[in-house]
Amino acid sequence: MNFKSLSILLRKLSENRRFSTLVFLALTLLFLLILLFTGIFIPASSCEINLKEVKLAPSFKHIFGTDWLGRDMLCRTLKGLSVSMEVGLITAFSSCIIAVFLGVTAAYFGGKFDTVIKWLTDVTMGLPMTIFLIMISVLVGKGKKGIILGVVLTHWVHLARIIRIEVMQIRNRQYIQSALSFGKSPFYIMKNHILPSILPQFVVGLVLLFPHAILHEAAITFLGFGIPPDQPAIGIIISEAMGYLNTGMWWLALFPGLLLVLIVRLFDKLGERLNFLLNPATGQE
Repeated sequence: MNFKSLSILLRKLSENRRFSTLVFLALTLLFLLILLFTGIFIPASSCEINLKEVKLAPSFKHIFGTDWLGRDMLCRTLKGLSVSMEVGLITAFSSCIIAVFLGVTAAYFGGKFDTVIKWLTDVTMGLPMTIFLIMISVLVGKGKKGIILGVVLTHWVHLARIIRIEVMQIRNRQYIQSALSFGKSPFYIMKNHILPSILPQFVVGLVLLFPHAILHEAAITFLGFGIPPDQPAIGIIISEAMGYLNTGMWWLALFPGLLLVLIVRLFDKLGERLNFLLNPATGQE
């Protein structure tokens, strides 16, 4: 194959939206996994206090600079992102499980189940999110446990409503009615017909819930009601940096904030691309 044929092939592949979406998904997941595991496996000694290198601006030695205690901001930022991503993964997955359970139960069984779950959904949506998260975090003693519990109890609502609508459409289809006529149990129908049908909604919802969970964790921690200050979470890093911005140490908040925004935007785009890929109407383009 000559160079011209190769360039034509690459151009055709790039014009294929499915192929470009798969490439984007692979590169994004690789980047996010590198960030996560780099933060996890960075030794704690890399973030230790070094009074000989305090308040250094970004350089080749310290790419994100150092803080007022001489700690390397790149190491602290990566450690903080790994903590935030860990919380985001746990809360997003748990919220999606709750959403699937409540959405499927409300739609499939209907009646009082549907009435109670719709009421619970309306009540949760009507709560002031930030105040409710702070209240739960304080009640359970702050820390990761409080943040995780608060986000899990508040972020399932929208996905549950989507799944409820989807299951209400599925349950009236011919193959579901045929399974019922053959005496199949509700558990069998849910396991073999309903749950596989809502898998795309679950995956996309999981990805889209992740950035919301990270932002709420960072916001609550920034306000002092989340992860304790002895852990390098992004909210803590930015909160501490606020007191030093007027001294010209702009890098303390800029780089952690930019990385947080980058991760949130990547997950937003990841959810959009997954929705495109899993949607039967567009998945083959």
